[in-house]
Amino acid sequence: MEVRVEGLRKRYGRVAALEGVSIAFPSGGLTAILGPSGCGKTTLLRSVAGFVPVDGGRVLFGGEDVTLLPPQARGTAMVFQNYALWPHMTVSDNVAYGLRLKGLPEEEVRARVEKVLHLVEIGHLAGVMHRRPAELSGGQQQRVALARALVVEPRVLLMDEPLSNLDAKVRQRLRVEVRRLQKAVGITAIYVTHDQEEALAIADTVVLMDAGQVVQMGSPQEIYFRPRTAFAAEFLGVSNQLRGTAEAGALAIGAQRLAYTASVRGPAIMVFKASDATLVPGAVPGEPEEVALQGSLEERLFLGAVYRHYVQVEGETVMVDGAEPVDPGPVTVCIPAAKLQVYAAPGAGE
Repeated sequence: MEVRVEGLRKRYGRVAALEGVSIAFPSGGLTAILGPSGCGKTTLLRSVAGFVPVDGGRVLFGGEDVTLLPPQARGTAMVFQNYALWPHMTVSDNVAYGLRLKGLPEEEVRARVEKVLHLVEIGHLAGVMHRRPAELSGGQQQRVALARALVVEPRVLLMDEPLSNLDAKVRQRLRVEVRRLQKAVGITAIYVTHDQEEALAIADTVVLMDAGQVVQMGSPQEIYFRPRTAFAAEFLGVSNQLRGTAEAGALAIGAQRLAYTASVRGPAIMVFKASDATLVPGAVPGEPEEVALQGSLEERLFLGAVYRHYVQVEGETVMVDGAEPVDPGPVTVCIPAAKLQVYAAPGAGE
């Protein structure tokens, strides 16, 4: 079922959490809402759920206007960051809670609970039905929370940073499970996260937000490889920003003038990813089809798969990743021209 929000507005005092947000969440797809803290992504999710009354706009489920309906009448289920399991209840009772509220026969409740616990791949654990949340690992608790949401067969599944309390390895395993479950059930799912890798890994569609507005919406590949704004380019991936001036056939970064033809003129922001650039010791000219920035390597860190180098360029620090370490001193940051993105600086031309 398609979910649409049209012109949603929400303010908290002087702060605009949502400013006319309009999005269509595809039926049967998993849409990730991504953005920095305070961008409005959780407010948007809770507006869809009905937990937050909006100041304007509409929420539609399959064409039905649900804007004024209370949460329990919308047919959604929410998976929270902190699991929100009843500590005094067993796993079975936690998962069955919503079914019992509906007054379903106990035999049907037991059958559906067993089925969904196997769907989230913990039903095989010995005695799991009778354990309490404190007797489970964090990953197991989150699987129970997912089971509780899925067992009521909601029209829309909503997830608010559901994996952020887990350690990195468990989070990586569970993100695969979340995608598998969503595809197996075929439910429309909306997933809020601040983790860009998570959003790109599991989503069919990514919505990037900033300051209460949608910056860009598209497939993970489109968002990552074809960002429309400097914010989108900088937010996705380990990226660098340098301010300068775009001239005819050149970029002026501080005292450096680099051969490059940009689609903008005047004050500009130059963005490139740490993984796209390479370092060459010394001040050397770049190869053809490269932009060569002169700088000074001041620090490097070993991150396991790569070395991350911190280079001072015209008073700013840029990061460059490489498989081999480079020694401190004068260096040239070489960026393939095709990997460099240049945007008009905010306010330019106004």
